[in-house]
Amino acid sequence: AYCYHGQTLLASDKCGEAIRSLQESEKFFAKAEALCKEYGETKGPGTTAKPSGHLFFRKLGSLIKNTLEKCQRENGFIYFQKVPAEAPQLELKANYGLVEPVPFEFPALNAHWTPETLAAFDLTKRPKDDTAKPKPDEEVKPMKEPDIKPQKDSGCQIS
Repeated sequence: AYCYHGQTLLASDKCGEAIRSLQESEKFFAKAEALCKEYGETKGPGTTAKPSGHLFFRKLGSLIKNTLEKCQRENGFIYFQKVPAEAPQLELKANYGLVEPVPFEFPALNAHWTPETLAAFDLTKRPKDDTAKPKPDEEVKPMKEPDIKPQKDSGCQIS
């Protein structure tokens, strides 16, 4: 998130804040990389998973590095902005591209659903002989098929 926030800050000509955001991103990426390598070396059923070798993870590392170098280079040539000591706050609430969720409310109970009605659905009080027994299959009687003999006199001629 800090990496993409740094790219947004750079696009809005806030290069100093972008550098600080990307430095924070680099710090968290190094921490995540160490955890991923540790996870990949653990013994157990999930040892085939190597999160540090995943395409997104590999691309993110080079993206952070390249964007940080670009920001530092442009800040040295163009912007000359001071890098703040604290990382900029991430805006956690998106204000574009998302639909507001509709809060879910349970519908009101119908008057027919009383505690007595609900108690009538007790499955422990069902009759014991109500087991479903499969019906025996009826024996299929063979049908007599008509004896069809080829006819030579069909009226067709081959010339």
